Amino acid sequence: MRYDIKMMMNTPTEAEELRAEIAMLAARMIAEDGADYGSAKRRAVKQLLGNRKIRGDILPDNQQIEQEVREYNALFFGDSQPQRLLQLRKFALTLMLELERFNPYLVGAILNGTAGQHSDIHLHLYADNTKEVAIFLLNKGIDFTVSENINKRNESIEMLSFMYQQEGVHLLLHTLDAIRTGTKTGGRTERANTAAVRLLIEQSQDSDATGHSPLPTDY
Repeated sequence: MRYDIKMMMNTPTEAEELRAEIAMLAARMIAEDGADYGSAKRRAVKQLLGNRKIRGDILPDNQQIEQEVREYNALFFGDSQPQRLLQLRKFALTLMLELERFNPYLVGAILNGTAGQHSDIHLHLYADNTKEVAIFLLNKGIDFTVSENINKRNESIEMLSFMYQQEGVHLLLHTLDAIRTGTKTGGRTERANTAAVRLLIEQSQDSDATGHSPLPTDY
């Protein structure tokens, strides 16, 4: 389908159709390739529209894309994705227990239930001195790379990334004071501590590992 960007300024229906098509294409890239939401959205726009620029309000938000990822997983990976999700949650819990002194919280696709074959583990850590995390990893013989991650407040957050037992792991480092500023989207908390992840695993197992059990309300 070819879109006339100028026409869409005055035709909400066409804008909604484009938004939905971007969301579906981005969701496929996330589910199939493990792309992050930002790059999947950019690639989807480029594939559909080439190098033409569109207004930001025409782009789907992450919640719309997340819903498309859920539907894509259910349609194409219904037999394997729930088991993979449970495996990743168990592995994340093991890591969180190892890193317990740094107040670990699970975030991202493994928490919200959309993780698949190519998903990495994302943890937020909170410590008095974030350099202690790097020292801890070095003492464990873990080689890591250091990068900067920009959060929703446009703040630069240090991130340590490494491979561990063939799984990608990313640790975002925060000061201990920041532990009180957990984020929410649409009333849903976007992070879970060790106890909450353990409960989530138990609920998933009780529901035949579907991955759709509700998260604890307080974590």
